[in-house]
Amino acid sequence: MNMHFIFRPRFFDLIKSYNKEKFFADLMSGVIVGVVALPLAIAFGIGSGVSPKEGLITAIIAGFIISFLGGSNVQIGGPTGAFMIVVANTIREHGPDGLLLATLLAGIMLVLMGAFRLGTVIKFIPFPVIIGFTSGIAVTIFSEQIKNFFGLQIAETPSEFIGKWTVYFENFDTTNLWALGVGLLSILLIIFSGKIIKKIPGSLIAIIVMTVGVFLLREYGGVTSVKTIGDLFTIDASLPAFRGFSLDFETITRLLPSAFTIALLGAIESLLSATVADGVTGSRHHSNTELIAQGAANIVVPFFGGIPATGAIARTMTNINNGGRTPVAGMIHAVVLLLILLFLSPLTKFIPMACLAGVLVIVAYNMSEWRTFKSLLKSPKSDVAVLLTTFLLTVLFDLTIAIEIGLLLAILLLLKRLSETSTISIFKDDVPVMDREEGQESNEQLKLPAGVEVYEIEGPFFFGIASKFDEVMQTLGDKSKVRIIRMRKVPFIDSSGIHNLEVLLRKAVEEDIQMVLSGVNPAVKATLDKAGITAKLGKQNVCSNINLAVARAQQIVEN
Repeated sequence: MNMHFIFRPRFFDLIKSYNKEKFFADLMSGVIVGVVALPLAIAFGIGSGVSPKEGLITAIIAGFIISFLGGSNVQIGGPTGAFMIVVANTIREHGPDGLLLATLLAGIMLVLMGAFRLGTVIKFIPFPVIIGFTSGIAVTIFSEQIKNFFGLQIAETPSEFIGKWTVYFENFDTTNLWALGVGLLSILLIIFSGKIIKKIPGSLIAIIVMTVGVFLLREYGGVTSVKTIGDLFTIDASLPAFRGFSLDFETITRLLPSAFTIALLGAIESLLSATVADGVTGSRHHSNTELIAQGAANIVVPFFGGIPATGAIARTMTNINNGGRTPVAGMIHAVVLLLILLFLSPLTKFIPMACLAGVLVIVAYNMSEWRTFKSLLKSPKSDVAVLLTTFLLTVLFDLTIAIEIGLLLAILLLLKRLSETSTISIFKDDVPVMDREEGQESNEQLKLPAGVEVYEIEGPFFFGIASKFDEVMQTLGDKSKVRIIRMRKVPFIDSSGIHNLEVLLRKAVEEDIQMVLSGVNPAVKATLDKAGITAKLGKQNVCSNINLAVARAQQIVEN
């Protein structure tokens, strides 16, 4: 395995031609992206069930590593909304230490994905599955914000979607109108400020305005009922301390499903973000290098108390729109966040929880992909089934189950489609001829000698049509002397197809019937050679086209 080819960080390629102009462009973009990332890192940390500092630590450490080692010119990494639900569920089921270990395991999985060149494979995950769980995550994030958005007086909410909303409806009479007002104003500020002030993110404007407003209400208006970060968390302005945790086989086994979900989500979101960035900048990312960098980030952050991280589309686009064109911008964004943590983090205690809830409501709306979801409902029924199944399982049960069952259902439906496109036809008197050199079907019919039958397979010869082939085999008569298996339209064959051919060959030998293969493409022939089918048949009985196969059958019949 050529590791140099797999792992090629873009930073080391681009730094060779780096200059002052590029640095100042990256510096400006990095500072802006760092400011944009601040409220999101805090919100995603709290929404994930940890403190704001853990969100900031993740954005700093993972953001730097992903830019330094990544395969994209402009990717910005950090905590994202996609991870919030799986992180919260992992903490609920396995505790904080369980989350750290799951993140570490996910990082190892991501490194292995990159090392085994699975970067391109990840991109082939069915679109309905991606939209299904993304929309499901958005609905779940929105549901998680209702308590803080309305300022509901609820000690603890159930983790299940239906139970959570049941408790909400039972307690809407405890709504804090001041908190609700802060949440609504935050949303309005995010929406409308973005249309007026392009350079400063609406979420940051909302947090600054609402924090000042709530502070003034507390100090001079006597309104103390709006909860702030400081009422629930303590943020110390210090560097994160290194921490260790114990590993044992039983714990690892228990955490593997959560780790797999984190790894798969990280791979999908980071590669989607990098692909979107390529479309805007005209560059091309290295997908396997990107996976290894994402893995490295997720291996390191747990040792400093961080949460899972991946490429973030919104922050990556902010980087591009503000002139960032090399990984240096992402590294600067991490340094900016570090300086904020060290010198300005005490101010974060004044941020209202209702304002952060408003920020996350906007995040959920942007994640929902509702227009795409709506358009997918007009797709074939199989795609709609995958979409709705993944969506409902994400919302009602668990993201891990949703991804696993969504992928399984998509694969089964794909196999069903493939098996429906594969047919087996029987010809006993004459057979249509195809001029392989011209690549066009001819109307000419080739007369078959007496005692010769042709069985034509069209489509992939895999386990999906094994039963269909068995049914045809059971209808075979015992009058033919030669059976031609025509495979000109078979793009590939798997072990089940090979087994079917072996059974047919064995039965033919018992009944003194000769088999001849026709039109086998080079890839299929190589598989048959390796399986020993060609040797059993004899090379003279494997023909390149139907004319040669019928001529060979004629010789066998006459002898």
